[in-house]
Amino acid sequence: MLILVIRTFFLYFAVIFIMRMMGKKQIGELEPFELVIALMISDLATLPMQDIRIPILHAVIPIVTLLFLQVSTSYFELKSEVARRILTGTPSILIKDGKIDISELRYQRFNINDLLEELRLKGYFNLSDVQYAILETSGELSILPKTGQCSATKDDINVPITQESLPVPLIMDGNINYKNLLLLEKDELWLDDILMKHRISSARDVFIGMIDSKNKFYYQLKERKGKKV
Repeated sequence: MLILVIRTFFLYFAVIFIMRMMGKKQIGELEPFELVIALMISDLATLPMQDIRIPILHAVIPIVTLLFLQVSTSYFELKSEVARRILTGTPSILIKDGKIDISELRYQRFNINDLLEELRLKGYFNLSDVQYAILETSGELSILPKTGQCSATKDDINVPITQESLPVPLIMDGNINYKNLLLLEKDELWLDDILMKHRISSARDVFIGMIDSKNKFYYQLKERKGKKV
């Protein structure tokens, strides 16, 4: 009996340590590959608790291996957009310009009741109040309301209302997103001109560069604080 208690204590704190090493994401925010690893770790940890004939190392070694896989996969995701697309997928736009994309809704197996429930949980009870609704890779729904439905601020007084648009990432970890450049009907020369205006010699020096919802260029250099002009 005492051996079972000791093994359980050891595996409990070992799993907590491993999960802490994996990062600070909540369970509801885990990407698919991260959720799979978390489930596998929990299964591996319970086996030695139930059967004292199984050496603890037979659980610890696979758990540490899974940690290595998770850290390696996360590193590849940081460095490669292709790896991010394969492992975690891409966000899906369910509402675009105030209209529901029915085909995308069906593709994601997301019925209208689910959509309305998610909107209510976010504080939006009318579809007419929503400009964009984006289903993130973690399963969370991000919402950009119509500008007239946003909470008023001091800056809104006597300021004409203009509809904001979706931010468009152009540079991620030094790599140019040519697909998004085409979406904006721009080319690399246009991007180089913007970088020169901000005294940036090369896109390789930029950690994140994007056109934000106010059509302004936001960027953050590698190992430096973000700037917005």
